[in-house]
Amino acid sequence: MSQKICIISFDHWNYDKHIVDKLNEKGIDAFHIKIGGFKHKNIGTRILNTFSKIFLGKNPKIQKRQEHIIEMLEKKGSQDQILVINPEVISLEYHLKIKKFTQKYIAYLYDSVERCPVEHLLHGVFDEIYSFDKGDVAKYGFKETTNYNYLEKQPMTDAISIKNQVLYIASFDNRLEKVMLLKQAFEKIKVSYKFIIVGKKTSLFKLKNIFSTTISEIELRRNRIEQNDLKLLYSKTQAILDLVRDNQSGLSFRVFEAMAFQKKLITNNKNIVHYNFYNPNNILVLENENYVFDKAFFDTNYEPLSDEIYYIYTLDNWVNKIFNLNK
Repeated sequence: MSQKICIISFDHWNYDKHIVDKLNEKGIDAFHIKIGGFKHKNIGTRILNTFSKIFLGKNPKIQKRQEHIIEMLEKKGSQDQILVINPEVISLEYHLKIKKFTQKYIAYLYDSVERCPVEHLLHGVFDEIYSFDKGDVAKYGFKETTNYNYLEKQPMTDAISIKNQVLYIASFDNRLEKVMLLKQAFEKIKVSYKFIIVGKKTSLFKLKNIFSTTISEIELRRNRIEQNDLKLLYSKTQAILDLVRDNQSGLSFRVFEAMAFQKKLITNNKNIVHYNFYNPNNILVLENENYVFDKAFFDTNYEPLSDEIYYIYTLDNWVNKIFNLNK
């Protein structure tokens, strides 16, 4: 009889659904509770929720999301394993309720504890806690893993198909200041780029800066890019720009997307030099915020990884490790 595994996550960017797809591909009965996809039943409940947030300082939707998790588990029944990704969005009370539905309760943190505190969940809740952040692994004794390569390996793109030398896609946050400096640095050495910033706050920011030249050539949009469109953008770039958030040492999904598309990577994550796929021909590490580039980085071709190293970072290997499927 196949294992039953449940994945619980917010899944803003639809990365986590790939875990379920991979498990199902392996013959495992897996399903996903996407709490980020929970919606109000009607306009009336939405209005009540807004009223409560503004005047009472409470958000009933948070409670409803957690109740939704329990309702789904009651329908599906007991699970052999349950994985919660970034568990800080669920209260301790509901974690203890969820745990009753499984023999093995696992957490995966793909944000640092400093950004997303989980200290209240460290004792007596999870059977295993994995983290992508080397600093948190050392401090809290978590099991170390990385994010995963959810894409199939793509053929290398010929030079004729390249439209931009650098591509950056990220959420709207304080990294935008660095983006503006990088924009100037690339323009100075005549390197073409495409910067896309996504988030609800982009509309107001765009309005406030309507006459500013600093944001010209930066695409600001409210809605996220669908993964099929993302693949097309990646296929037409030479290098992917990765700017990690403050206090993050783990590898973002940009690293693995670059790996899958066999693209060069420019990153400010200095920890990347400690991984076995690091190759200075393929990866340019931004040591500081002066952003002085040697254009020679763009003059050489990407050097492919060996199949052995590439497999280490695949989703197939990731699920085998997290769920102990090789035994």
